Amino acid sequence: MPDRATAAAHPYQSLTPDVVMDALASVGLFGDGRQTALSSYENRVYQLYLEDGAMLVAKFYRPGRWREDQILEEHGFAQELMAAEIPVVGPLILNGNTLHHFGGFAFSVSPWRGGRLPELDDPDVLEWVGRFLARIHAVGAVQAFAHRPTLDLASFGIASREWLLANDQVPLDVQSSWAKVSQQALDQIATHACLTGAPTPGDTMQHIRLHGDCHPGNILWTPLDMPASALPGPHFVDLDDARMGPAVQDLWMLLSGNRQQRSRQLGILVDGYEQFRPFDRRELVLIEPLRTLRLLHYSAWLARRWHDPTFPKHFPWFGSSDYWQGQVQMLEEQIEAMQEDPLVV
Repeated sequence: MPDRATAAAHPYQSLTPDVVMDALASVGLFGDGRQTALSSYENRVYQLYLEDGAMLVAKFYRPGRWREDQILEEHGFAQELMAAEIPVVGPLILNGNTLHHFGGFAFSVSPWRGGRLPELDDPDVLEWVGRFLARIHAVGAVQAFAHRPTLDLASFGIASREWLLANDQVPLDVQSSWAKVSQQALDQIATHACLTGAPTPGDTMQHIRLHGDCHPGNILWTPLDMPASALPGPHFVDLDDARMGPAVQDLWMLLSGNRQQRSRQLGILVDGYEQFRPFDRRELVLIEPLRTLRLLHYSAWLARRWHDPTFPKHFPWFGSSDYWQGQVQMLEEQIEAMQEDPLVV
């Protein structure tokens, strides 16, 4: 647990309910005082009620995580997607801007959208999601990000491993085995030129602008039996991790179960996807390397954020020898998985 001095200095210490209300008023929106914190660890996100009863969502960006030009590039991507009538929930333009500043925080305001987790065991839902992912990627492929990063071995894998070891985050009784197996995993990932940043001649796997963190929790599903005012189907939220990368990054996190189940799910997703955009099946070999990079990056993310009191509260199991022993086992399993034939659709 962080000590009191560290806890007092965490980035959101000064973000009180009054500051949230004053920030809203600074862009001409006046709340009635009701605030509900929504599930978000990296940023602070609140559902707010205006005096006229309307609901909005305010997002306060973690200081120091993204530069302003990177946030604005995310906003611009969301605006492009919405202009193409793709159901992405992006920031509102208020006083001519999507990004605002108050009390030392950058923030944005978005419309509130209801919904539930998509039932991904339903083939119709999977196909529907696949169609909209293809439409997102069709827009994403039009041009590249100029300021936001690329999902690659160096940033997600090597940097994460080096930081964890340099900052003594892995307990001594596990450190040697974790260091060994994590390096073996990185060496395996390095055989995929698409993820190294130095593609070989003839390697034409395309990097496009992605959602970047397309897990089921970032898809709000509106059932067909909702009121006529609600647009049925998926609504994609939280482009905070948008970056350049291979299209399959936005598909693999929607898969679950054993190999046969994942192959079936992927086939349905791709069937929907290819109604709007071709899918490069060569990218299927990247699924397990991308999963491995996410494992490494996730451990480093938790460790880097541990000074924020919300992290020890919600992730009490992190950092123990048992946790890191589990990571060793998962990385060993991933090394085996990366050596298997990729899923086939």
